[in-house]
Amino acid sequence: MPHPEPVSETQRPMEAPTVQVKICGLTRVDEAVACAAAGARAIGLVFYPRSRRCISAETAREIRRALPPAVACVGVFVDAPPETVLQVARTAGLDAVQLHGCEPPEVVEQLRREGLFVIKALFAERAPAFEDAPRYPASAFLVECGQGALPGGNALAWDWSAASGIGLESALILAGGLTPLNAGQAICAASPDALDVSSGVETAPGRKDIRKVEAFIRAATAAPCRRRVFA
Repeated sequence: MPHPEPVSETQRPMEAPTVQVKICGLTRVDEAVACAAAGARAIGLVFYPRSRRCISAETAREIRRALPPAVACVGVFVDAPPETVLQVARTAGLDAVQLHGCEPPEVVEQLRREGLFVIKALFAERAPAFEDAPRYPASAFLVECGQGALPGGNALAWDWSAASGIGLESALILAGGLTPLNAGQAICAASPDALDVSSGVETAPGRKDIRKVEAFIRAATAAPCRRRVFA
């Protein structure tokens, strides 16, 4: 499960942290298990009805039960009522939730009070913007461009370096247009603690190419980071 706060490196004096990977948009138990076996530290499960990767809480529960406890299951929501987020999180057994819409800071605070690890998405091209980070009491921030028709990276690469400052104060997850070929470049540009990838390792929406997943994880975990997002 994710730690309530990033782990202090004084607690791990002999082990330098490396960039972690969250594979998002899983829809099948077998592919989620394969991603975990490849080294993913978190699996993203989408609960946004307009997404082609949207799954039910029951399917999410099957995926969570099949995964090792050390691999976090993160539910992705877009402007869902806090009550809905809590209900799905409890039904599915989620370890964390990712708020990927225009949720106000009060919603983040409410969910944190309920004991959830809350990842808040911030965007380069729309609100909430990177400069809004101090307003949010989030456990970690996920950053991307925010240019597509739907919430999410929409396979669009962007100026990752624009987000580098956020990671100085908070745990930073970088997303948007990432592939096995540019993961290293993105890490150099933004110095994130974790990378989030979906379409960059897919054969079709919601279907992961495990060879691409393995290549992506190799590229990401070769780089150091400041702190761990996931346990």
